[in-house]
Amino acid sequence: MPTTSAPPLPVYLDYAATTPVDERVAAVMQRYLTVDQLFANPASRSHMLGWQAEQAVEQARRQVADLINADPREIVWTSGATEADNLALTGFMRANRERGMHLVTSTIEHKAVVDTARALESEGFEVTWLTPGPDGRVTPEQLERALRDDTTLVSLMAVNNELGTVNDLKALADVAHGFGAAFHTDAAQAVGRIELDVAAQQVDLMSLSAHKAYGPKGIGALYVKRHPDIRVEALIHGGGHERGMRSGTLPTHQIAGMGEAFALMGEVGEADRPHIDALKARFLAGLAAIGGVHVNSPAEHGVSSIVNVAFEGADGEALLMALRDLAVSTGSACNSASVEPSYVLLGIGVPRALAHSSLRFSFGRFTTEHEIDHALGLIRHALGGLRTPQASN
Repeated sequence: MPTTSAPPLPVYLDYAATTPVDERVAAVMQRYLTVDQLFANPASRSHMLGWQAEQAVEQARRQVADLINADPREIVWTSGATEADNLALTGFMRANRERGMHLVTSTIEHKAVVDTARALESEGFEVTWLTPGPDGRVTPEQLERALRDDTTLVSLMAVNNELGTVNDLKALADVAHGFGAAFHTDAAQAVGRIELDVAAQQVDLMSLSAHKAYGPKGIGALYVKRHPDIRVEALIHGGGHERGMRSGTLPTHQIAGMGEAFALMGEVGEADRPHIDALKARFLAGLAAIGGVHVNSPAEHGVSSIVNVAFEGADGEALLMALRDLAVSTGSACNSASVEPSYVLLGIGVPRALAHSSLRFSFGRFTTEHEIDHALGLIRHALGGLRTPQASN
C-alpha cells in the first residue's frame, strides 16, 4: 500500500531472480544453527539431537509435499532447482535409456534445462527442441507432433522465468503419457503463483526452489513420483541419502526454511495474488503513459509477478545503467553476464533490436504501490536522457 516516505534505494523489482526471505522463515531457520539449538546432523540416528534434526527435516518434507499434493516420500532434497533439473533430466534419461534415447524440451527453458539437454546430446541422447509461439507457450498439438515411440521424457516449464508465461501442465502431461513418456516440469517460478497439484496435473517429476518463494538460497527439491516406471539414477554419490537419489549431509536450517516458506505459501499465497495483480496493472498503466513500450509478456496465460518490457529507442544495458536506483534485470539472473539479448525473447520471435532494449520487472509479497510509482518515475527520467525526441512518438 502507498506510504508517504521515500522507498529504500534501490527499489527492488527483481523478485524473479530471488525473493527476500520472509522474516517468519528466517525465525524458523535460526532454530537449527547454534550449539544451544537443534544443530545436529539429521543422519545421526544414534542420539536424540540427531533424531530431533531428522524430525525437522521430515516435517519440512511434508510441508513441501502438501503444497503440491504429493506424498512426502516423493520429495528429494537438492541444492536448488538447478540441481533438481539436472537430476530429473540426466538421472531419468540415464536410468531409462533402454526405453528410449529421445528427450523433448523447448528452446526457452531455463538454462538449467537447456544446458543439461545439450550435455545429454553429447552423451548420445537425441533432443527435439520445440519453438514456442509468440506468447511463450507450447501447445499440446505441437508437443504431440514431436513425440515418437522412443521418447522417454518431456521437460517443459510451468512458468517461464523471463516472460511469466504459464504452460498447461495437465494437457501437456496427458500428451506425453499417451506416447509412454514421462513428464517433468521446472516449477521454480510457479510456487505460489499458480496452483500446483502433481496428482491432478499428472506430473511425474517437478523441480522446486526455496529462494523463489521467500525461502533461503541453496536449497530445493525434486518431486519424484512413486511409480515403478519413474526411476532416477543418482548424480551425487556418497552415503545413499534421499533413498539413494542424492547423497550429502542435509542442511537442516535451509530445509526447515524451505518447509516454512512453502507452508506460508499455502496459507497466504492466495492473498498475495490480488496484491500483485494490482501492482502489475498499476505498472502497465504507468508504462503506457510513458509511451514507446512493448510488453513481451503475454496478456493471457501469464503470472502477474513477471513483466518483460521493451523500450523503443533505448538499449537495455544502457537503460539498466541509468536505473542505478532500481534493481531489475535484462533477463534471467543465470544469464546476466551475457551482453547478447535474451535467448528467450529471440526464441519467441521478438526482433533483435527490441530484445536488446528489454528489461524484466518482477514483483512480490513485499512490493508496495509507492515503489511501483517511484520506479515509473525513475524509468521516465532515464528514458528522457536516452531516447531521441522522435523515438517515443
